Amino acid sequence: MLSTPRPQPALSDALIRALPKADLHVHLDGSLRLGTLIELARERKVALPSFTVEGMHEQVFKPHYASLVEYLAGFAWTGAVMQDVEALERIGYEFAWDNWNEGVRYVEARFAPQLHMHEGLDARSVLRAVAGGMQRAADEINRAVPRDEPPFRFGLIVCALRMFNEHFSAWYRQLLSVLAKTPRETVFGLASLELAREAVLARDEDGLPVVGFDLAGQEDGYPAIDHVRAYDYVHSHFMHKTVHAGEAYGAESIFQAVSALHADRIGHGYLLFSPERITDPRIVDREGYARRLAQFLADRRVTMEVCITSNLQTNPGIRTAGDHALRRMIDNRLSVTLCTDNRLVSHTTLTREFRVAVDECGVNHRELRDIIIHGFKRSFYPGSYLEKRAYVRNVIDYFDGVMATFAAASTRS
Repeated sequence: MLSTPRPQPALSDALIRALPKADLHVHLDGSLRLGTLIELARERKVALPSFTVEGMHEQVFKPHYASLVEYLAGFAWTGAVMQDVEALERIGYEFAWDNWNEGVRYVEARFAPQLHMHEGLDARSVLRAVAGGMQRAADEINRAVPRDEPPFRFGLIVCALRMFNEHFSAWYRQLLSVLAKTPRETVFGLASLELAREAVLARDEDGLPVVGFDLAGQEDGYPAIDHVRAYDYVHSHFMHKTVHAGEAYGAESIFQAVSALHADRIGHGYLLFSPERITDPRIVDREGYARRLAQFLADRRVTMEVCITSNLQTNPGIRTAGDHALRRMIDNRLSVTLCTDNRLVSHTTLTREFRVAVDECGVNHRELRDIIIHGFKRSFYPGSYLEKRAYVRNVIDYFDGVMATFAAASTRS
C-alpha cells in the first residue's frame, strides 16, 4: 500500500527563518553591524567616508557594485577598526548573535588573522579574541535553548591570502620589508605556511575551535599551488581545508584546489560550468573537462559553498539569480550548501539566500532539505565524529519537526 504524501507547507519567510541552518562560508570582516563599525571608527579615530548608516550605504556598502574592486573597498574600513582585542571580541560576540537571531544554529567564521596583526597583537591573540566573543554569545544563547533542540555551535576558519601588498596590514608590510629581495610568490607561500603553523598551535595548544584552513584573494595570476606547503602542513595535522576557487577564474582553479591542496570544500565554485572561462592551453575539450570535473566533485562529495548574492555582485555576467550555477550544481547531484559570504558587504542573511534560491533558482522542498542538511553534515564541526553525528541527527529531527508544525498550521488555515 502506498503511503499518503505528507502535506508540504509553503516555503514562507517565516518557515525559512525558523528552520535550522548552517553558514559555512562567511567572512567576519565582511559581516560587522554597520552601527558597530561607525561606533568603533569614532572611538579609534578612523576617518570613514560617512558616519551615518545612510551615508555608508550610499558611499560604501551598496546594494549593487560596479566591479569587484568596488565590492572589496569596504573591507578597508572594517579592517581598520579590527586592530585590537576589545573590537575583535565585540565583533565576534555580535556576529554570533546575528546568526542565531535568524535561525543559524552552526556557523564557521572565517577571517585572515594577519590582517589584524601588528607589534602588539599576534595571530593567536587575534583568534582568542574572536573565539572569546563568540563563545560568550554561545553561552548566553544556549542557556535558553530547550534540551531537545540543537544548540548554537561555531568554528573558526583561518584564512590565508593568495597575494598581498604592503597596504594590507602592518604585519604584511614588515614581512615584505624583511624579504624584499625574495620573489613575491615565495613570500606569499611563506606567509601562508606561518599562518598554518599558528592555526594548528591555536587548536592544539590553546584549545580554540579552529576547524579549518582557507585560501582567499585574487585567483587570476596567483595560483593556489604557491601555497601547497601550507596546505600540506595543515593536511598532515588533520585540519580540514577549503579553498576559494572558481569564483573569478576557470574550472581548472577548482581542480587545482582539490588535487594539490586536498580541499574538502570549495568556496563559491561558480564558474564550474563555464568552459569558456577555462584558460589553460593544455585543456582542449573545455566542455568535456568541466563535465568530468563536475562528476569528479560529485563522486567525492566535495561540497560547494554557494554564495548567490555575492556572486551576483562580483560577476557582471550573472544577470539574475536564475542564471546562477546553483541549479546546475543541484541537477548534477553535487553536495551544495548555501552561504552568505559577507553579511554587511553583500546586504544579505542566510534566510535571504534561501529565499532567493527558492524564488529564482527553483529550489523545492526536497532540495531545500538536502542543502540545509549538507551544510551540517559537511561542516568542520569542532568535536569528535560521534559528537558531530549526534548533533546532525538532532538537527534533522528538529528540521522535520519545524516542517511538520508549519504544515499543520497551513492545513488548519
